[in-house]
Amino acid sequence: MPEASWPREASAACGAFARRHGWKLALLFGGMLLPLWGFLELADEVHEAEAIPFDEPVLAFARSIAGAGLDRVFLVFSQAGYAWGVVPFDIGLVLVLLVLRRWREGLFAAVATGGSALLNIATKQLFSRERPSLWESIAPESSYSFPSGHAMGSMTLAMVLVLLAWPTRARWWIVAAMAVFVPMVGLSRVYLGVHYPSDILAGWAAASIWVAGTWLLVMRNGRDGRG
Repeated sequence: MPEASWPREASAACGAFARRHGWKLALLFGGMLLPLWGFLELADEVHEAEAIPFDEPVLAFARSIAGAGLDRVFLVFSQAGYAWGVVPFDIGLVLVLLVLRRWREGLFAAVATGGSALLNIATKQLFSRERPSLWESIAPESSYSFPSGHAMGSMTLAMVLVLLAWPTRARWWIVAAMAVFVPMVGLSRVYLGVHYPSDILAGWAAASIWVAGTWLLVMRNGRDGRG
């Protein structure tokens, strides 16, 4: 009977949709909706100029473990996380994809990385959050603090690489490398006293939202790299 068969048909249709678009739904939820909620919560606290409970205790702990050895390690990760690592790698990645005539993937990488940088600049100006001043940093910064450009840049690059490599055997190597690199860049900025932990979390969230949205927009018709 039609009345009895429609639940099975609906279930089959939902199952087929999930099998075909499940990864896109996961990317939408994990890459956009959850980070968006987190970013808005943090942004609201910053906008209201309210102290975020975990910010200063984490900074104080970072200061308490400071030493010459950790200084060197975190300075390296801080430098690699932006001007001396992420930025030139972003440019090189886009150029390589274009040379290989991977037009759509090159467009995705260019929009994701370039747009993330512009978004960070605009957001910093919007919130105008001053940087921490609990101690004199060995790597001082003069721009605004929220969200962290290093956190956004490193997370953006990580997501771009993982998404591009996902159909290949290299994906788990890239996931493993980025699972170390991204947190270490974020921790370096807190350790150096130039960002609140909430700046880092907001940077990661903003990058996730931007890259996931860019992927779904640019690559929505599949991985036809030469199309």
